[in-house]
Amino acid sequence: MADEVLLLVRDVMSSPVITVKEDDTVDKVAKLMDEYKIGSVVVVKDRGEPVGVITERDIVRSVVAKDRLPSEVRARDIMSKPPITIDADEDIREAARRMAKFDIRRLIVMHKGKMVGIVSTRDLLMAMPDLIDIIVERYRAGLVRPMAEEEEAVPVAGYCDMCGRWSDTLVEVNGQFICEECRAELGKET
Repeated sequence: MADEVLLLVRDVMSSPVITVKEDDTVDKVAKLMDEYKIGSVVVVKDRGEPVGVITERDIVRSVVAKDRLPSEVRARDIMSKPPITIDADEDIREAARRMAKFDIRRLIVMHKGKMVGIVSTRDLLMAMPDLIDIIVERYRAGLVRPMAEEEEAVPVAGYCDMCGRWSDTLVEVNGQFICEECRAELGKET
């Protein structure tokens, strides 16, 4: 099951993407966010090519906290760039890995060189019940079996529960996911 695709980015992404031009002012950006009840917009060039992302946090840090007038600040001046993208046909696990790697909460979804959506950590969290349902159904159908105690655990990627560092080789030990270095330290203690 480790190599099986459970859910694709296109299945959980939001579309259409609300966009602004590089020369648009931040007051326009904020009004669009309020109108569509969203936390970010994608900044695009004339042909619709994404060049950055503006989040509510960007507005607070780069405009409000610096006492700048939103009507005088351009999107290009506060956008996060370059935008991090993911293909629509990627597995959502890759989306989660990429978000963690770049410490971001949103990815621009591309298909055949065109922007088709945006996926956020919230979108991934909202997909969790569906993923659980898929796993339960596969288990009931006999397609997934519980791991025997003597089987070696398959490493996963994420943040170590002991040291907090990113690792591609986390293994569950007593209910915690622990990196190789911390497992070695545990081994020395016993």
